[in-house]
Amino acid sequence: MRFARGPVSGLFLVLLLLLGGCVQPDHDVIIRGGTVYDGSGGAPYVADIAISGDSIAAIGMMPTETARREIDATGLAVAPGFINMLSWAAGRLERDGRSMSDIVQGVTVEVFGEGTSEGPVGGRSLAAWMDSLADAGISTNIASFVGAATVRVHELGYADRRPTPEELDRMKALVRQAMEDGALGLGSSLIYAPGFYADTQELIELSRVVAEYDGLYISHMRSEGNQLLEALDELLTIAREADVRAEVWHLKMAGESNWHKFDAVVERIEAARAEGMEVAANMYTYTAGSTGLDAAMPPWVQEGGDGAWRERLMDPDIRARVLEEMRTPTNEWENLYLAAGAEGTLIAGLRQDSLRYLTGRRLSEIAAERGQSPEDVAIDLVIHDSSRVEVVYFLMSEENVRKQIALPWMTFGSDAGSMAPEGNVLLSSQHPRAYGNFARLLGRYVRDEGLLSLEEAVRRLTSMPAERLRLAGRGQLTPGYLADVVVFDPATIQDHATFENPHQLSTGVHHVVVNGEIVLLDGQHTGAMPGRALRRAEKR
Repeated sequence: MRFARGPVSGLFLVLLLLLGGCVQPDHDVIIRGGTVYDGSGGAPYVADIAISGDSIAAIGMMPTETARREIDATGLAVAPGFINMLSWAAGRLERDGRSMSDIVQGVTVEVFGEGTSEGPVGGRSLAAWMDSLADAGISTNIASFVGAATVRVHELGYADRRPTPEELDRMKALVRQAMEDGALGLGSSLIYAPGFYADTQELIELSRVVAEYDGLYISHMRSEGNQLLEALDELLTIAREADVRAEVWHLKMAGESNWHKFDAVVERIEAARAEGMEVAANMYTYTAGSTGLDAAMPPWVQEGGDGAWRERLMDPDIRARVLEEMRTPTNEWENLYLAAGAEGTLIAGLRQDSLRYLTGRRLSEIAAERGQSPEDVAIDLVIHDSSRVEVVYFLMSEENVRKQIALPWMTFGSDAGSMAPEGNVLLSSQHPRAYGNFARLLGRYVRDEGLLSLEEAVRRLTSMPAERLRLAGRGQLTPGYLADVVVFDPATIQDHATFENPHQLSTGVHHVVVNGEIVLLDGQHTGAMPGRALRRAEKR
């Protein structure tokens, strides 16, 4: 039997074309021909990466595989999404879910909880807040520690005293509930009131709960300056007594008189690691820190919260006592103003419109103009702005920053919000780490100075923090893992934000995928909001 020709064969061809048009692509996204840094620290290799749904489906050369969307990564690095080990992006994400300053650096996970957390607050749990933020729409994933100060305030308010046994039991129950809900562990911040009021035993007791869940105790230690070694000993005591994994948040040697302590800090941490303790640290890649003028004044004057602090400062006798303590070296509390000096203290954020003209200026300069001492200016600003006044303190040495980056147990966090350089944000100053922490690592310190290989730097930004935080299924480019992927140019990635002009996005990241959805394409935000609230040891 012979097939008919002419119109019948033409109809047959049309049917074939129609059937061909119904064939579904093999994957949702294929990233083609990039140099893969898979997060393991191993040598890079050229491959395609196929993504189906929210996960990595396959890695290899796949010339015949098809996808709904293909991305050409030829000549570019392809890595797991970066994990920001210390983020203050929570408030910003509530207002703008894009996480612009971090997403353009390849960050796909923001980690919260340094001392304070968004729950338990009133009747709201930490898990409920995280879920509500993710449901509202965010571009990055989020995860959080439960704040030791938040738990303390829940039971004791802002009182400077030890908890009763009954109060401590309730605090432990709050930590337990947070851990049951998937918190990463317990975060403390011990230079600020009310976190300062917690003693070592209180932190041990709370950390014992965390240890039951293989969580992490992570701390802005009681001192990063004059009592740095003693503060580190406290952290190691808590870790040892509670049998809990521990980490130093944003390790530094603050104040020139303390720069020489680098070797002693490293020796203590490495000795603890040698005895089998899981102890590590993270950092940001700058020589200045940023916090408030509360770190310039003694904790006793801040008891009861910001309103009580401001009211006390308006009492002439109390003011005189605070002025004296601000000027006097002490081992009783962390005086960052004294460590930085008035010239090294830059005003970064003010609440009152009438005072914002002072943003970006040094405390020493303002004092000279007003004919006041710098300490008097600091007190007046807290009173008149009705805030703690955000400042930048220049505290660290570049040499120590470089040496810390090279430490094999060091990961990285911005210690900052994630924002867009537009609108009202331009009325305030900002530490450039909010815009450049990760690009600065990969550009200045990896490419230009060679402190780390690129594959090792990627490991420290991906699989290493994922393991520390117990975030399952993330941090590596492996089939079956969730598809958080960043595509960047190692030759051009660069931070641009400076202390003088901080609101400048980094460049060099071309594409970012979060949970399988393209969030950044050719350097432009797509508007996608696929971020999720992550839990410790996340089960899929």
